[in-house]
Amino acid sequence: MNKPLSIIVLGGGTAGWMAANLMAKRWPSEKVGVRVIESPDIGIIGVGEGSTPQLKAFFDEIGVNESEWMPRCNATYKTGITFKGWSAIPGYEQYFHPFPARTDRDTAQAFVYNCFLRRQNLNVEVAPDTYFLPAYLAKRKLGPIPDENFPFPVSYGYHFDSHLVGEFLRDKAVELGVEHISDKVVDLSLDAQGDIDHLLSASGKRYHADFFVDATGFKSVLMQQALGVSFESFDSNLFNDAAVVLPTESAEQPNSQTISTAMKCGWRWDIPLTHRTGNGYVYSSQFCDAESAEAELKAALGLRASEVEARHLKMRVGQVREHWHRNCLAVGLSQGFIEPLEATALHLVQETVSNFIRAYEQSDFESRDRDDFNATIRARFEGIRDYIVCHYKVNSRSDSDYWIANRDNENLSDSLQSILQVWRTGGDLSEEISRQGIDDYYSTLSWHSLLSGYGIFPHNQALISGDRRAQRFDMAALRDFNERCALNFRSHASQLTKLN
Repeated sequence: MNKPLSIIVLGGGTAGWMAANLMAKRWPSEKVGVRVIESPDIGIIGVGEGSTPQLKAFFDEIGVNESEWMPRCNATYKTGITFKGWSAIPGYEQYFHPFPARTDRDTAQAFVYNCFLRRQNLNVEVAPDTYFLPAYLAKRKLGPIPDENFPFPVSYGYHFDSHLVGEFLRDKAVELGVEHISDKVVDLSLDAQGDIDHLLSASGKRYHADFFVDATGFKSVLMQQALGVSFESFDSNLFNDAAVVLPTESAEQPNSQTISTAMKCGWRWDIPLTHRTGNGYVYSSQFCDAESAEAELKAALGLRASEVEARHLKMRVGQVREHWHRNCLAVGLSQGFIEPLEATALHLVQETVSNFIRAYEQSDFESRDRDDFNATIRARFEGIRDYIVCHYKVNSRSDSDYWIANRDNENLSDSLQSILQVWRTGGDLSEEISRQGIDDYYSTLSWHSLLSGYGIFPHNQALISGDRRAQRFDMAALRDFNERCALNFRSHASQLTKLN
């Protein structure tokens, strides 16, 4: 670089401040100056939110300990997700999708092998809850931090108040040298080449920069409005476009998992925070209006209609055609959104910014690697989308038009169609996922957990018992192994108390 580079992040929130922290941590302020402009008039959508294990890597990268951020953000641990009521097949009414533990390396082999045998109609156990240590922790409300004498780590995510995380990351970014500007941007100017030249505030002040980050939410002020980058909707295979959210009291012994329960026209989340429980109903406005959704959620929670005030949110599901266009990068809702079923929102921000930093450095802070970067992020969005679409496609509910329409929907990618074809014909699913190169989005264990958890197996004939192949693994010993491993973990509540 011949001169110091200046970057402006327009919009704060979790996405904007995450981007600012990663950039400030990577690039010294004397080389790259980062400013974040937040409007004092625009509120942040603060709800109970979950994450994937990658969020721990983010905090590790910026040098923040759990004891520093978790108590301030009312955060709890997350070992995985229980899905309730997504399948109507007897014996498969719910399942647990785990984050992996080191001890699962051996039991995972048994799980994948038995899923293969069950698809050959052999009578073997295939519930993912049996095989993975995090399921035992979640069932007993244990936290994922092992005692000192147990040297096998467990991957985990978090639950947190998203508004408070945004505030925490703002303060941390300022400590790293990021300049925080409270001002309202009302206009901008492009240069002769079509790049963003400067932003204009309501007071008439001009903010010039070499590069801009759009963190303005669904409005996408820079990327979509100013630069005209088109938005590609996922509404042909992800129907949900709205949510109603409300809090309830926290539990004395909080869960260490997210619970996702199927509803009439979507699903609801149960996210435990230290000061309250976050509840939300994600639904499709094609099949349900806002008033009915709120009434259904309150009835499910045992609340009277006027007992708690609910908030209603609209979602725009899809992605921009280019996540990096000219001298602008879109992050968070401005770049796209995949409904929150697998809590991937912050993971996508983190991957977007980290990949951008690498690509921008490799091209000497020019745009030579922009096309490769955009292809990488688009593929990640599409891979995550396919995994979430699969949850709806393979459902076996028939109690509403919503679930029937999801099951009958044939707007599937070639990738997802191939996965379902391989599974249903008894092929090697792990080999197919590797062939497609999509195991970086969701591993073969995640796909096996989903499809086995829903009971996607032959059900038209009696299961074969007594086959010698089915005796390869001692299931009683496997359960005993996980039960004894779980003895090395303390209650979730006590682990949270220790952070204070």
